[in-house]
Amino acid sequence: MLSKQELLDLYNSDLETLLVEAQKFLKPEVEFCSIINARSGKCSQNCKYCAQSSHYSTDIETYPLMDVETVVNAARDSVKNGAGRVAIVTSGKTPDESDFDTMLGMIKALNKEGIKSCASIGILNKEQARALNEAGLVRFHHNINTCKSYHPEICTTHSYEDRINTVNLVKKYGMELCCGVIIGMGESIEQRIEMALELAAINPDSIPVNILTPIPKTPFENYWDKIDEENVLRTLAIFKIACPDASIRIAGGKKARLTEETIVKAFKYCADSAIVGNYLTTTGFTPDEDKHLVEKAGRKCHCLSYS
Repeated sequence: MLSKQELLDLYNSDLETLLVEAQKFLKPEVEFCSIINARSGKCSQNCKYCAQSSHYSTDIETYPLMDVETVVNAARDSVKNGAGRVAIVTSGKTPDESDFDTMLGMIKALNKEGIKSCASIGILNKEQARALNEAGLVRFHHNINTCKSYHPEICTTHSYEDRINTVNLVKKYGMELCCGVIIGMGESIEQRIEMALELAAINPDSIPVNILTPIPKTPFENYWDKIDEENVLRTLAIFKIACPDASIRIAGGKKARLTEETIVKAFKYCADSAIVGNYLTTTGFTPDEDKHLVEKAGRKCHCLSYS
């Protein structure tokens, strides 16, 4: 494993040299996944980037947990459009006890359909992690969001350690782990390197990299200038080098923050996967648009089906 100084030197090296180094670790094909926003808004946490936090008066749509049939129908559509995995995503710090059985039902239903199930439902306790594993959940998604040193600037209603505890439970109970970050929230270059090292220590299967899309009426609403496209590419490349066995997944902010030229470079040199379609409260590319960008980069898509 490279040291912090070695990764920092690479980060600051010639861009083409950095990208070519990252390209050595790319997986053969680009995997698509999609998300279903199964419960929206009214979250008790004060994450400064998030439109779903009840601490901020944003204009998003809020609704309670969807029923199992609605989620399964949405998942079927996602698979028809090329997604190899489908994630159930819910707002809130932890799974509500009253909703948890329904969430388990969603997972079992997706598995019955032959769809690779993924869930992003908050901070877990031991009993919840065990139940998810017993329900057959394939992959659990839980971001660290940022490095340990910067976490207090992002959220104060839960700790970095709370997130790490959930990550450890996911691995303990044998589920695959998707664990990533949001960049462009005011962190330094050195702190991006810290993120890479912390993710390398966690060793997730997938690392989604979100680029902050500043949301009006959140504390980060004016943070458009905290990262540029070149530094997005440099960060993706460093994550690929530091975590060569993980899939580096371009996630939220791709459409809002990056030009087509930058996205094509990312797929060519340092991204193994992508979230297709819309995100939680922002819009993304259509699956056809993402497929076109992957092919323009000279890569192939690895999908369950594509139509």
